[in-house]
Amino acid sequence: MTNRYLGRTGIRVSPLTLGCMTFGGTTPLDDACKIIDRAIDSGINLLDTANVYVNGKSEEVVGEALQRNGQRDRIVLATKVHGNMHKDDALHPAGWGNSRYGIIEQCHASLKRLRVDHIDLYQIHRPHVECAIDETLRALDDLIRQGKVRYIGCSTFGAWQLVESLWTSEKLCLNRFVTEQPPYNLLDRRIERELIPACQTYGLGVLPWSPLGGGFLTGKYQRNHTGEAEGRIRGGHRNDLLQNNAAFDKLDQLTALANEKSCNVGQLALAWVMNQPGITSAIIGPRTMEQFEDNLKALEVTITDEDRKKIDAIFPPGEHLSPYYQASFGPHPHRV
Repeated sequence: MTNRYLGRTGIRVSPLTLGCMTFGGTTPLDDACKIIDRAIDSGINLLDTANVYVNGKSEEVVGEALQRNGQRDRIVLATKVHGNMHKDDALHPAGWGNSRYGIIEQCHASLKRLRVDHIDLYQIHRPHVECAIDETLRALDDLIRQGKVRYIGCSTFGAWQLVESLWTSEKLCLNRFVTEQPPYNLLDRRIERELIPACQTYGLGVLPWSPLGGGFLTGKYQRNHTGEAEGRIRGGHRNDLLQNNAAFDKLDQLTALANEKSCNVGQLALAWVMNQPGITSAIIGPRTMEQFEDNLKALEVTITDEDRKKIDAIFPPGEHLSPYYQASFGPHPHRV
């Protein structure tokens, strides 16, 4: 596994990131610990979680796993803040969002759950247009200066929001975002239009989530699926994929190409994401060891220029079949 630079930070990370969203939920503690150990042994050195995953239990499981294996210093530990950790308290002043109040409170809570003294990459999970970006960046900058956070990043920001944050950091002499974590897969390639070029221009690492389209690109769902959808594909607009014959037609074409390359369709889709321009590390979210081992084989798949042409003909660049890239992109009411 050949590591890549994480943006312009100078640190190197694996081309696959272990996403820990299911840990402590559908993936019990002992299974999660085994997957984390196997990931580290295979060369993966970036673990990604969030405070809201299983309402804090994911962070607790990751912390326990790192205590058990004693390999904290071998990995880049990433988590996120933004989601509501006070769902039962409607009067809480910072139930969710990117305020100083919420960021500092939740950073301390994440450190405790993870059982560490610092977080390597602390990410803003979603934009919060009602909160001034300088409020968010000043809080994150304080955490870096206090030694509680090493680097900061964002997730599912619009290109303009990303550039606004960089402008604000430069103007106010604050630490800046070094990564962006957007959704990116063959079903939604819209970040190729502006977001990836912006990240390449300003030296941000790109850590795409849902590279397998919530499982759709693994071929686990059949045409005219009538059962309950699972995982990230469940609910909302993405659930419509299961009734989208055009999407299944394209999946059939991608499966044929995978067969030609002697891999399965999920491994081809994942290898494609990993090898796209501007991509640093693709986040996989295995629920079981079997799924993890299957994902790991994507590292053995070579994507040629001819493969890219064939895939582009099936899934046109910059277009989308399902709206994964959704966030609050309205006008920002606050300016520095």
